[in-house]
Amino acid sequence: MTTWTLHCTTGCGYTAPGHLLASLCPQCSQPLMVRYAAPIAKSAISNEWSLWRYAAALPIAAGEARVSLGEGQTPLIELPQLAREVGVRRLWVKDEGQNPTASFKARGLMMAVTRAKALGLPGVCVPTAGNAGIALAAYAAAAGMPARIYAPRTTPSPILGSIRAFGVELELVDGHIGDAGKATTQFAKESGFFNVATVREPYRVEGMKTMGYELAEQMGWELPDAIVYPTGGGEGTIGIWKAIGEMIEWGWLSSDVVKSRMIITQATGCAPLVRAFHAGEDRATPWENPTTHASGLRVPGPFGDRWTLRTLRESLGDAEAVDEDGIRAGTLAMASQSGIDAAPEGGCALAATAQLVKTGRLSANSTVVVFNTGSGASYRF
Repeated sequence: MTTWTLHCTTGCGYTAPGHLLASLCPQCSQPLMVRYAAPIAKSAISNEWSLWRYAAALPIAAGEARVSLGEGQTPLIELPQLAREVGVRRLWVKDEGQNPTASFKARGLMMAVTRAKALGLPGVCVPTAGNAGIALAAYAAAAGMPARIYAPRTTPSPILGSIRAFGVELELVDGHIGDAGKATTQFAKESGFFNVATVREPYRVEGMKTMGYELAEQMGWELPDAIVYPTGGGEGTIGIWKAIGEMIEWGWLSSDVVKSRMIITQATGCAPLVRAFHAGEDRATPWENPTTHASGLRVPGPFGDRWTLRTLRESLGDAEAVDEDGIRAGTLAMASQSGIDAAPEGGCALAATAQLVKTGRLSANSTVVVFNTGSGASYRF
């Protein structure tokens, strides 16, 4: 018996029992999300030193095996010097590059593969701009499941090498991640493999939300004024906001806590969500000819666009784009002044924070957490 149910994120009314195989809503073809049947007590948090300390709030039934490599519990590092340079009162970096497979993607793909294994599926597949492919390859290997990964030929070679190292099938495609997504969808239909592309199933977001739990716990069950998250597909932003809502609903946080503003950052060469947010739209128009060296941000048509934009507006958040020189400068600043091996996505988030303060859209009195979503080592040739 599962302790969760599945619900459509659009409010179309579709619900389903949690034990069923889930992809998109069968009524409106939009993402599904997990809801829990009863509040999860804060006392249910275990002493495990991984994200599995929050197992009571994850979609895993009694007796089901976990597919785990020790993900989660990444450091939250306060950086006073960078706070002064950026122009905010206090600034921390949550370093997701210290996860297994060197990115935040480990959290979500762990959960997706755990569910796929529990459901007895024949294999898993995913389109990737890089880090999701490494994570799926690793967790599929840990689960003993076949996997196929589709990636653009322009994906950084260290990332492609890491994917191949886990012994999975890697198919390179011309174009961008949207083209890889089409190939993945076709393969899933033909093979019966479970397509775990971003928000095309409800489990990756559940793994991602643990970033929100960890952040609150590391801050003494308080929240920062703003969370700045580099965003391609949107699952990290969505997951953290979902965690904040759950923690308030379940009493993990004070009922009068002020929710963090969720702020996304993208590259000026591929900023469909930033453009849609500032145009007041509820969905994003695909970006033509996407270009950025921050490959995790090169997602021209994110399927989770509606959910992400709704998250920004519910949180009174914002969205900011950074050019390539700004991303490089932010990456260098984070690495050279903190010792964090920053990925360009993390550099983008740091640079965007400074831009938002400069333009008055983020108060200089703010407490801010910037996410570095991966390791810079994956981008070095």
